[in-house]
Amino acid sequence: MKAIMYTEYGLPDVLHLEEVDKPTPKDNEVLIKVKASSVNDWDWGLLRAKPFVNRLSNGLFKPKKIQILGADVAGQVESVGVKVKQFKPGDEVFGDLCQCGFGCFAEYVCAPENALTLKPGSMSFEQAAAVPQAGLLALRGLRKGKIRQGQKVLINGASGGAGSFAVQMAKSFGAEVTGVCRTGKLEFVKSLGADKVIDFQQEDFTKNGQFYDLILDMMAFHSIFDYKCVLSPKGVYIAEGGSMPRIFQVLMLGPLISIIEGKKMSLLIHKPNKNLAEVIALIEAGKIIPAIDKCYPLSEAAKAMRYFGEGHKKGKIVITMEG
Repeated sequence: MKAIMYTEYGLPDVLHLEEVDKPTPKDNEVLIKVKASSVNDWDWGLLRAKPFVNRLSNGLFKPKKIQILGADVAGQVESVGVKVKQFKPGDEVFGDLCQCGFGCFAEYVCAPENALTLKPGSMSFEQAAAVPQAGLLALRGLRKGKIRQGQKVLINGASGGAGSFAVQMAKSFGAEVTGVCRTGKLEFVKSLGADKVIDFQQEDFTKNGQFYDLILDMMAFHSIFDYKCVLSPKGVYIAEGGSMPRIFQVLMLGPLISIIEGKKMSLLIHKPNKNLAEVIALIEAGKIIPAIDKCYPLSEAAKAMRYFGEGHKKGKIVITMEG
């Protein structure tokens, strides 16, 4: 089978298309003929070996544990292990394989049955591939923040994969949504339903005098104290991504601030595939639509990763299989 491999850390130029052995499913696994995958921050981090923790988990000097990137998968079951009960050959499935080896930038991948969900017929493979990681990060962040109708919600990083889902979800829950993004993406975020948009290249939302009941932060570049100052009393701040120093700051100081000031500040821990049914329900009800910027064939995965790394994307970047 064809797969996008990388045997050294670096820029997307280190990715190359190779012929490798087709995997064989274990007793509790299914073999998936991949139809589409999508690019996530975790793929970019593993490729670049940044932050340093990626080297500790995947090989200090070169990638060893994961050599085929791609966590999100959408495809068709080709065969199943002897203990698999939920799926059969021909079933169309999708899911997030970030905790079971990645490997979706390939024509075939094996996955445990508990990492997969049946794909609704109303969703294309491209749409399904855009959903598992980003859609659940958005939903779980909003649910952890106890989003309610009428709240003022700010999404920092509103034009990204998870951010684009979060804007739509927050609107569907009845919130007043402010999206933060760069200049060239303002109209895109407005099109997702944001009531207000802030260009972070022109305005610092932590200094404009506005207060929010819930901040969902995909970037985490400001100090935790800056975020604290723009939270309303009893407000909630949820960090989902960003620089490691800021993430550690939230981990170390967030609980203390929560106790002293009553403003909840915490980090969201990703739990892949949990509550995916709720995301599907929102899509089937027409309340959210996976925002796909571009689709690239497998052979152009390096180009897809380069576009991702340049920061120009609006929503998700999908990789499709030729043929």
